[in-house]
Amino acid sequence: MEDYIRINKFVATNGTLARRKVDEYILQGRITVNGITIREPGYKINPGKDSVSVDGEPIKVEKKNIYIVLNKPPKVISAVTDNKKRKTVVDLVKAKDRIFPIGRLDYETTGLIILTNDGELANKLMHPRYKVDKTYLVHLSKPLQEKHKKKLTEGIFIDRKKTEPAKILFLNKDDFKRLFISIHEGRNRQVRNMFEILGYNIRKLHRTKYGNLKLGDLGEGEWRKLSGKEIALLK
Repeated sequence: MEDYIRINKFVATNGTLARRKVDEYILQGRITVNGITIREPGYKINPGKDSVSVDGEPIKVEKKNIYIVLNKPPKVISAVTDNKKRKTVVDLVKAKDRIFPIGRLDYETTGLIILTNDGELANKLMHPRYKVDKTYLVHLSKPLQEKHKKKLTEGIFIDRKKTEPAKILFLNKDDFKRLFISIHEGRNRQVRNMFEILGYNIRKLHRTKYGNLKLGDLGEGEWRKLSGKEIALLK
């Protein structure tokens, strides 16, 4: 019996796109099978026989998945390339194989970011239904008031859409400027926007944890490969 696989899963697993992005490419007519444009995300292929291309570039089957955690410094782009020639997280790792970051940290935000070539894992970690928490250490411009903490833990409106409840933990009982906040959504600049709406400026934003994965003692710009146990926990 032939082994068939959905085209969106195949491209996500062997390329640098998360599955949701693959679906967009398919609907845009940017993916072909044996030279024929496919517009159905559920279309099935035989990886051993069919030739799949994205924007005319053939997809090569990756033989080994790579999983890396990086402590992103400020002023580094969370992308594979940058049209303004700024340094990217991929530049810091300098891997021989194609890898891409899972999600993004904005230009000034530091901390934990995962790089991989496993599109399926990227899709799982970023998809809202899996509710994977991301934890940040926040330094505020002024002490967080209790009424504002309550709003954040209940959800606030950003662009007319309410955020999911956040979890907040202060570093110590006498310091209300420094805190940990955990969210599982991934809207653009979400943590910064949540505090700015309530009248706070963020002096420093640093991601310390993604799901069960912790940054540990990696210095800025340092990276390491994930252990088998860490990969299993993420999956």
